[in-house]
Amino acid sequence: MRMSFGQEMRMAQKQVLAPRMIQSMEILQLPVMALEERIEQEIQNNETLEVDEPGQEPPPAEAVATTEAEPTGPEKTVDERPLIVDQDHANRADFERSYDWSNEYPDSDDDRSRPSAAQIEQAGDRYLDVMANMAERPETLCDHLHDQLSNYDLSEAERQAADKVIYNLDANGYLPMPLEELIDADGPAGQLPLLEKALLVVQGMDPPGVGARDLRECLLLQIRHDMPHARQMRRLVAEHLEDLAANRLPLIERRTGFSIAEIERLREELHVLQPKPGAVFLTPYVPPVKPDVYVDQMADGAWKVRLEDVDLPNLRISPTYRDMLMSPATDPATRDYIKRKINSAQWLIDAIEQRRSTLLKTAQAIVDHQTSFLVNGPEAIEPLKMQQIADRIGMHVTTVSRAVDDKWLQTPRGLHPLRRFFVGGTVSADGDEVAWDTVRIKLQEIVQSEPKDQPYSDDDLVEELAKRGIKVARRTVTKYRKAMKIPSSRQRRDWKLVRPAPGGDGTPEDDGQQAGG
Repeated sequence: MRMSFGQEMRMAQKQVLAPRMIQSMEILQLPVMALEERIEQEIQNNETLEVDEPGQEPPPAEAVATTEAEPTGPEKTVDERPLIVDQDHANRADFERSYDWSNEYPDSDDDRSRPSAAQIEQAGDRYLDVMANMAERPETLCDHLHDQLSNYDLSEAERQAADKVIYNLDANGYLPMPLEELIDADGPAGQLPLLEKALLVVQGMDPPGVGARDLRECLLLQIRHDMPHARQMRRLVAEHLEDLAANRLPLIERRTGFSIAEIERLREELHVLQPKPGAVFLTPYVPPVKPDVYVDQMADGAWKVRLEDVDLPNLRISPTYRDMLMSPATDPATRDYIKRKINSAQWLIDAIEQRRSTLLKTAQAIVDHQTSFLVNGPEAIEPLKMQQIADRIGMHVTTVSRAVDDKWLQTPRGLHPLRRFFVGGTVSADGDEVAWDTVRIKLQEIVQSEPKDQPYSDDDLVEELAKRGIKVARRTVTKYRKAMKIPSSRQRRDWKLVRPAPGGDGTPEDDGQQAGG
C-alpha cells in the first residue's frame, strides 16, 4: 500500500530527528564520570571538536558555525549560534524544546546539506561505537521490564499506565503503594481501571513475581499451574504463610488435612521461589561515586544547587576547520565531510549544555521540596513523586527519570543518589501526608527501645508514634511492621530478641518486600 505524502514526510522527519534526540537522551542520562569518558571519545573521533584551553586566543566574535548551507562568500554566515560553550551562560533550550527543523533541514531535494540516509546511519554507528567503548551499565529492573513492554499490544494510555507502575517499583520488584496513589489528580477519569490492567501486564513479565504488593502475592504469582502440587502450594501461601513462618505445622495439619511430612515437603518446594524478584538485578559491585550536583545553604537560609563540573572541558569548534569550511578553495567532498563533523560536534556541545540546564532545574526542584531533609535529617523526608517534579519544571516525567538516573547529590548530610529523594507516603489521621521513610525510621527506633519482656502491641506502637508526631491508623502500623519483617509482639516476647529487628535503617534498600502484609 502506497504511503501518503504526509506519512512520507513524517517518516523523513523521524529519520532526521533520531540521531540528535538519541544523543541528547544519552548525554542526559550519563553521570559525570561517564560523561568525561564520552567527551574524550568524541574528541578522539572528531577532529573538528577541540578543548578551549585557558589563555587560548578565542575566535573572533563574528566567526560562527555554518553547518547547514553553503557559504556565499568569506563574510557570509548562516547559523548565528556561538560556537564556544561558556559554562556560565544561560542554556538556550532544554530537552523539551521544539526544534525548527524546517530551517535547519530544508525539504527541497536539491539541498545538498540535508543529511542523507547514509549520513544518518554513519552518525548512528559512530554513537554506538562510542558507547561500546564505555564501561557497560548493568541492566536495571526498569530497563528489563521496559524491553518486555514493547512486546505487548497496548494502547497509548495503557502503555503510559504500565510505565507508571514500572517506575514506582522498588529495588526488590514490589509495588509499595496502592494503585490509587498513582492516579494523577488532574488527569482524565478512568485511570484506576487502566492502572489495574497495567499492573496485570507487569505481573505477567519476567522475573516471575514482579509487581506484587506483598510477599504472599509475590509467591502466588510464581506458582505456575503446571508445577507439581501447585494447588496445595497455593493454599499454604494464601492461607497459612504466617503459620509456616512461625513453624506452626500441627495447626496447618489440622486446618488443611495435609500430613506433617507433606507440609514439610511443600515448604521445601516453596523455598525455591524468589521472595525478592528484583534482587537479581542488584549487583554487589559498587562503582566509584562522584557527585554530579552539590547543594549549599546561602546566608539567607535558602538552599542552592550547583554543578561541580570543573573536570569537564570547555568545548568549541576548531577555527582551522571552520575556516576550511568557509573557504571557496575547499573542494565539495572535503566541505561535506567537514560539515558533517562540525554538525556532530555542535550537537554534542548543545547536548552537554542542555544536560547542565536540565540537571540543575531538576536538582533545584528536588532540593526545594526536600528542605526538611537537609535541615532535620532523613526522618524528615517529604513524600515526593517524579510527576510532581516534572510538573514543577515543565518537563516530561521520563526526562526527569533520565536526569536523576545514576546522579548523586552532595549534601551537608552526606552523599545521596537523587532517586533517594523520591519516596511515597501515607495519609495520617490528621490528614497530613507522611513519608514512608519517616514512619519506618520512627517505628524501628520504637521497637529497638521497647521493653524486651513487654514488647509493644500494634496499638501501643500507634500511641508511641503519636507521641512523636505521627498519627496513623493501626492497620498502617501493622502493614509497615510486616514490611520491615518485625515479628508480632507475641513473637518478639517469645523469642526474647536481643538484637534490633530486621529491616536495616528503614530505607527502601533494606526493607525486604516493602509492601506490607
